Amino acid sequence: MNFLQFILILKARYKIIVITFVATVLTASVVSLLSPKSYQASTSVLLNYKGMDPVTGLTLPAQLMPGFMATQMDIIKSHNVALKVVEQLGLAKSEQAQQQFQEATKGNGDISDWLADLLLNKLDVIPSKESSVIKIMYTAVEPQFASVVANAFAENYISTSVQLKIDPALKAAGFFGQQIKTLRDNLENAQGNLSKYQQEKGITNPEQMYDVESMRLNELSGQLSATQAAAIDSQSRKSSAQKNATDSPDVALSPIVQSLKIDVSRAESKLAELSERLGKNHPQYQSAEAELNKVKSQLRNEIQSATNSISGSASINAQRESQLRIQVELQKKKVLELNRLRDEMSVLQKDVETAQKAMDAVTQRFSQTSIEGQSNQSDIAVLNPALAPLAPSGPKVMLAVLLSMVVGGLLGIAFGLLAELLDRRVRSRDDIAQILEVPVFAVIQATPKKKQGSLLPPQIQKLLPSA
Repeated sequence: MNFLQFILILKARYKIIVITFVATVLTASVVSLLSPKSYQASTSVLLNYKGMDPVTGLTLPAQLMPGFMATQMDIIKSHNVALKVVEQLGLAKSEQAQQQFQEATKGNGDISDWLADLLLNKLDVIPSKESSVIKIMYTAVEPQFASVVANAFAENYISTSVQLKIDPALKAAGFFGQQIKTLRDNLENAQGNLSKYQQEKGITNPEQMYDVESMRLNELSGQLSATQAAAIDSQSRKSSAQKNATDSPDVALSPIVQSLKIDVSRAESKLAELSERLGKNHPQYQSAEAELNKVKSQLRNEIQSATNSISGSASINAQRESQLRIQVELQKKKVLELNRLRDEMSVLQKDVETAQKAMDAVTQRFSQTSIEGQSNQSDIAVLNPALAPLAPSGPKVMLAVLLSMVVGGLLGIAFGLLAELLDRRVRSRDDIAQILEVPVFAVIQATPKKKQGSLLPPQIQKLLPSA
């Protein structure tokens, strides 16, 4: 179908189009005039997303994230909020509402749920595009009732938001309260194990004991090192003295040995001098010889005494070294035992510290959630409360008439096309070409007189309008 065919069809079916148009406009006008007037009241609520947390004092993050405003709108339009509005206004107690409920549902269901659904059907929630303000609008027949319901929705939305924050905090506080009891028992057990271990091992101050024993080990190690050096030195002197006691430095440096050596030299000189003058049997010679033997005997005794003294000193140093070595080994074992005790005690102390940290963390969270559960502050406030509207918001007669004109025109055209489809006629040469499926070679402008025999095919004669 081309545009010319469309125009010819509309021209031919103009009566149907006009009748449909007029009927639609008249119907819409009558319905709009007879419909009862409705009033719309609106209240605005502000979401203060830049506020401070009432418990921690921290700045709250921006809540204008995707889905936040949609969530708030869903809360306002929730069945829970509507039930609170019904309860607050006492609508379920109204005899008229109860009568309407009986007529509509025949007593099936709950009247509060039924009234809540009716309120939600006439409730509109519109968020602001560039701010955090939400408008709550309610439409009713009475202006005062519309404003009361809009304000009730705003109030119950705020109380519901507060309750949604308080309930999780109260549940969390109960959970943390139970955890505190468990963690307190764990802390007491850990402290009891630590105290029992200290009593069994006799530990009062493990760090101080370890420091004292370590210092003692260091002192014994130092003494052992010094004694070992002295023992080596004594052993060398002993060996030297045993090999050649006369040339031993320790023997040679002895004042008594030096004095006796001088006496031996004098006695030998005296004996040598007497041997030149006197014979061996002379009393003076024999006396000098006896004195020399005496001095030499004293020198040998003194050298032997010095050698024995060096040997005794070496023995003492060796014995002392052995004892110190034993003491060092015992002290090492004691320090190692203290290390083991300190490690075991450190594990127990870490258990106590871990239990204490867990206890402190849960206690802090318990205090915080307890305060949050008792806080009734909200970050939502009523910006503009609803007032009873002075002028009705509907019905809008002019808008209804304009819309009915558009709808009526479209319906008229649709009905005209439908009538044409049900009763197809030839309106132009294009229709003849489509029906006969042959091209049109000529068009006769004037209408010829009617003759007995028509030259048109039978299928075309049926489509022509009767004279």
